[in-house]
Amino acid sequence: MHRAHTAFSLALSPMAHKNFATWLLNSSSSQKLVKATAAAAVRTYNSAAAEPFANGSTATYVEEMYNSWLRDPSSVHTSWDAYFRSNTYVSPPNLAPVQANTMPLSAFNFGSAVGAAPDSKTIDDHLAVQAIIRSYQIRGHNVAHLDPLEINTPDLPGNTSTKSIYANFSFGEQDMERQFKLPSTTFIGGDEASLPLKEILNRLENVYCNKIGVEFMFINSLEQCNWIRKRFETPGVLSFTPEEKRLILARLTRATGFEAFLAKKYSSEKRFGLEGCEIMIPALKEIIDVSTELGVESVIMGMPHRGRLNTLANVCRKPLNQIFTQFAGLEAADDGSGDVKYHLGTYIERLNRVTNKNIRLAVVANPSHLEAVDPVVQGKTRAEQFYRGDQEGKKVMSILIHGDAAFCGQGVVYETMHLSDLPDYTTHGTIHVVANNQIGFTTDPRFSRSSPYCTDVARVVNAPIFHVNADDPEAVMHVCKVAAEWRATFHKDCVIDLVGYRRNGHNEIDEPMFTQPLMYQKIRKHKNCLDLYADKLIAEGTVTAEEVKSVAAKYENICEEAFALAKTETHVKYKDWLDSPWSGFFEGKDPLKVAPTGVKEETLIHIGNRFSSPPPNAAEFVIHKGLMRVLAARKAMVDDKMADWALGEAMAFGSLLKEGIHVRLSGQDVERGTFSHRHHVLHHQLVDKATYNSLQHMYPDQAPYSVSNSSLSEYAVLGFEHGYSMTNPNALVLWEAQFGDFSNTAQSIIDQFIASGQSKWVRQSGLVMLLPHGMEGMGPEHSSCRVERFLQMSSDDPDYFPPESDEFAIRQLHDINWIVANCTTPANYYHILRRQIAMPFRKPLILCTPKSLLRHPEAKSPFSEMSEGSEFLRIIPDRGPAGENPSSVKKVVFCTGRVYYDLTKTRADKQLEKDIAIVRVEQVSPFPFDLVKEQANLYKNAELVWTQEEHKNQGCWSYVQPRFLTALNHSRDVSYVGRACSASTATGSKAQHIRELNALLNDAIST
Repeated sequence: MHRAHTAFSLALSPMAHKNFATWLLNSSSSQKLVKATAAAAVRTYNSAAAEPFANGSTATYVEEMYNSWLRDPSSVHTSWDAYFRSNTYVSPPNLAPVQANTMPLSAFNFGSAVGAAPDSKTIDDHLAVQAIIRSYQIRGHNVAHLDPLEINTPDLPGNTSTKSIYANFSFGEQDMERQFKLPSTTFIGGDEASLPLKEILNRLENVYCNKIGVEFMFINSLEQCNWIRKRFETPGVLSFTPEEKRLILARLTRATGFEAFLAKKYSSEKRFGLEGCEIMIPALKEIIDVSTELGVESVIMGMPHRGRLNTLANVCRKPLNQIFTQFAGLEAADDGSGDVKYHLGTYIERLNRVTNKNIRLAVVANPSHLEAVDPVVQGKTRAEQFYRGDQEGKKVMSILIHGDAAFCGQGVVYETMHLSDLPDYTTHGTIHVVANNQIGFTTDPRFSRSSPYCTDVARVVNAPIFHVNADDPEAVMHVCKVAAEWRATFHKDCVIDLVGYRRNGHNEIDEPMFTQPLMYQKIRKHKNCLDLYADKLIAEGTVTAEEVKSVAAKYENICEEAFALAKTETHVKYKDWLDSPWSGFFEGKDPLKVAPTGVKEETLIHIGNRFSSPPPNAAEFVIHKGLMRVLAARKAMVDDKMADWALGEAMAFGSLLKEGIHVRLSGQDVERGTFSHRHHVLHHQLVDKATYNSLQHMYPDQAPYSVSNSSLSEYAVLGFEHGYSMTNPNALVLWEAQFGDFSNTAQSIIDQFIASGQSKWVRQSGLVMLLPHGMEGMGPEHSSCRVERFLQMSSDDPDYFPPESDEFAIRQLHDINWIVANCTTPANYYHILRRQIAMPFRKPLILCTPKSLLRHPEAKSPFSEMSEGSEFLRIIPDRGPAGENPSSVKKVVFCTGRVYYDLTKTRADKQLEKDIAIVRVEQVSPFPFDLVKEQANLYKNAELVWTQEEHKNQGCWSYVQPRFLTALNHSRDVSYVGRACSASTATGSKAQHIRELNALLNDAIST
């Protein structure tokens, strides 16, 4: 590549032409240099020679070589060719076998006499032609006719005319008919090895500067670049049969007709139509058709609101009457708050009529946070691939549709792109389709991005980018076919940039002329894509005008029939729009019964022994000495039938794996754990990438266990794991933040999907968020997971005490949107993880997890608290002297989390165990009204306080205060003890931290 680059650089400079050639021919080893330079530039080899020069040793052999050379100079080795041309001895270029992508000089059609060396102009002209070809491949997209409105062009040098691509080369009209040998880096010749310069330029213009602009030369793979060149440069690739053209027309008619029908029937409704980029619907159908033909059985799509209804109707074939019913404003027949029609998803299984194969299509529900759905789709796709055993992504694929402004403006696009090649996150290639309106709401592209194209973010992962004029349906179909084949061949991302326009404003009742008057004057005069394509097909005789009208009328009749049917509906059904159905999961289950979470003690011991053992071939597997001590400490705990936090977690994972439940733990540094406590993956100290994970080898028939260090991303990775958790309810999917403080980087996923997903979209998820939390003097960004935010979004009513019954706890879990807990013992952590699977439904679990408690000597649990008969404790009462004699207790301190251990130590130091009871609230939401009432009644004469280590305006206080009053029927007050209000979560001063902690402990532990 260096030699080729040098040759091209020289060729690109007009001043270099004469000097370069003269230097070559005057060099003392000119023949060798000519061969080397020409071969480096052409980079191909088509000689049939069998022996290099240095191997010939007899006169007879030399004579045979000479006779072969006279018949065909290309039939002998390059060294013989050079020898016979010069008739002087030249040392062989290389004794090694001839490399691929090299070429003898004889292969050039120089037109010179046999035995004569090429002159300097011939050499330079051939190099220049190759440089021109490369220049078209690199820069052709800059001058391609991509904009249907012909008003926007990328702000790049030299994009005013295609002649600018070869303006620096000294070719005149007299050179246009000269024949030039075509290098192996182009396929414009088809079966022809050489072409006239005029034809070379014409073909390059047609390929790279017409209605398609291809960006691919930044890809660092010659194989992939050649693959793309072949798909676009081969003559005739854009030829379509009359049947194919009629299919494109029919699909485009349906896409256009759907928008026109909605505009006619619901003129004052927002629907975020696709007018101006209707070709996206046939484009998606083409991608799906080609992918289905290549073996794909399931396609998962994510998209913004623009064009969603059209996609549901004409790509997924969702019944039209269900779509029209969404416009009617009917009451819902099922629970939930619902969502606007252009946010809803769906799931369809249908026959693909083109390929005659069954296909599953899912459109994932999405909020108005335009690109937030990207990682969710990728996680769902990865999960489907996992459960199908589709390790190469041949059966399940994802398609992401983007708007131009959002694709370049939203950081989650970049975060999601960077998951594309990570082993535990790849979906083996995503096709990105950009519906490029050339405007974002009211913002001109010149003010919404710094890059020439909205798609430039894709270059970071070497994804080819296919820009195409959305008013040329055949060009669009070809690009889509290539994209689907690329994904099937290389299993890597690619981008289709459909450059269109937006005929209306941001929505149908918006006025775009306020801010884009010139653009919309053009749009008002511009024919739509369907009319342009119909005129083209009529002109070429493929269809008649009557046929065009007939296809449009037929689809309008279909819409009218569905519209009439929709009028008979009395309710909308949210379940009709579910994007991830769990077939068979809810059937036959008691919705208010939780399976036991305790297991046999023998199971705990077996898991503990495996978890504390080195790999079976420990003699060869060198483990770090520090980890040998960790394993020994674990083994000692197992022998004592005690568990710390890491062991309790392993017990939960291992017992679920034994029961056939897939466990996936993901996040930053989760394999080791941020605080070096987990160590699920042991690394060989002498062999790179040699690892051992004991939880993957607990039982011969166990479910798979995956623990994955993620990229340094919260937004995309949490979204990914949420999508993963949606796919199958029989899996425990966990995401752990490096510190709980960093989870707010993923706030959109938390707010729009996890907290409200079931209410909006009837979609459950059992995702677990592990958020390290605790005020330990580590500063404001390493202290708080902002538990108050999660509690604020909890949907239970602070003023409503549910009816008490045996099913109180499970009813609360059933009715709430998620669970928020702050466990203080490994046993409770173990039970709450297992409860996620034991419940007959799924709810997200937000867990404040410890830091210092990971190694706290008192934060351990006996196996008896995890074995059969044990369960999760929503509240842990005082088990000391105060609990044994409640009537003499003067104060009851309610708390949650690690502050409990500070409180017990202070109480012991002050010898107030009999006077002060400490009650731990382990499950904060849904609030344990019944148990709080029970504890308060137990200590009738005591003062009740809530103590927390967080500041007063943070932590749990704002959530628990009104619920305490409800639980106590407003008969007793609960006072607050803790830090004062603060804008920051914690102080950065260690001294101030200790001072604040001592103050709250002294206030709490006093009578």
